[in-house]
Amino acid sequence: MTTLSQTALLLELEPVVERNLDRHLAIAKEWFPHEYVPWSEGRTFDGPLGGEAWSEGDSTIPDVARTALIVNLLTEDNLPSYHHEIATLFGRDGAWGTWVHRWTAEEGRHGTAIRDYLTVTRAVDPVALERARMVHMSAGYANVHDDEVLHSLAYVSFQELATRISHRNTGRVTGDPACEALLARVAADENLHMVFYRNLLAAAFELAPSQAMRAVADVVADFQMPGNGIDGFARKSVAIALAGIYDLRLHRDEVVAPVLRQWDVFNVTGLDADGEAAREAIAAHLDELERAASRFEEKRDARAARLASR
Repeated sequence: MTTLSQTALLLELEPVVERNLDRHLAIAKEWFPHEYVPWSEGRTFDGPLGGEAWSEGDSTIPDVARTALIVNLLTEDNLPSYHHEIATLFGRDGAWGTWVHRWTAEEGRHGTAIRDYLTVTRAVDPVALERARMVHMSAGYANVHDDEVLHSLAYVSFQELATRISHRNTGRVTGDPACEALLARVAADENLHMVFYRNLLAAAFELAPSQAMRAVADVVADFQMPGNGIDGFARKSVAIALAGIYDLRLHRDEVVAPVLRQWDVFNVTGLDADGEAAREAIAAHLDELERAASRFEEKRDARAARLASR
């Protein structure tokens, strides 16, 4: 079975990109970040304009919601690095290039809207947020598989769905209808992006089934959210998981399993030996995720019971 080069994959998938770009543009809804921000709640901060310094009591949203909002925003902030990664891999010409720029423009709205909301509502310390942004963006972001088309498509298929779920659940936890509406709007964009990438990899399964299967197996085995480089990410992600915003159960049941089901990976035909081995690895990883998710749920329930008994 012939292994297709990265260039061949890009060329073969270009018509699929074009069709899905047309589909995306037909159903994507125009929206404006400023319409989702409660500007009347804003007031001047301290500094050159002599306003009020931020204090912990300025916002009533729960601490874990603040943590999730900061992680979500810092993840969105690294857009220049993400653009560089996909523009370098997919190119700037033809349908691929048009998609790269469209995706970047849509993602750019997310950071704008979330930061405006956080600043106006004084939900987080703006000085700490800016310092965290500088640290995170200075480190940049590099895709683990930045020279592999199918690995990158597999990664973003899962990552965009994970981000959608994280945004939606963060909105609910804030208890603020304005924030929930904003993050629901952002999540709708992320869902369309997921569908775009998922459809491309579905086409790749027809084009090069074994290469696609290997890409998926490698990605699910070492999947990490793009925000994993954020300072204190491990501690923040535990808090987010304990709150049920994004945890192993959600990752397995609402991200990995549904996408694999859409690709029908366990019924793909025409695999070579490595493709079959990759499919076996995917099945094994799903089983391991199930065990890990169950262990986490047991520990979380035990922790909640201890706290309730105090």
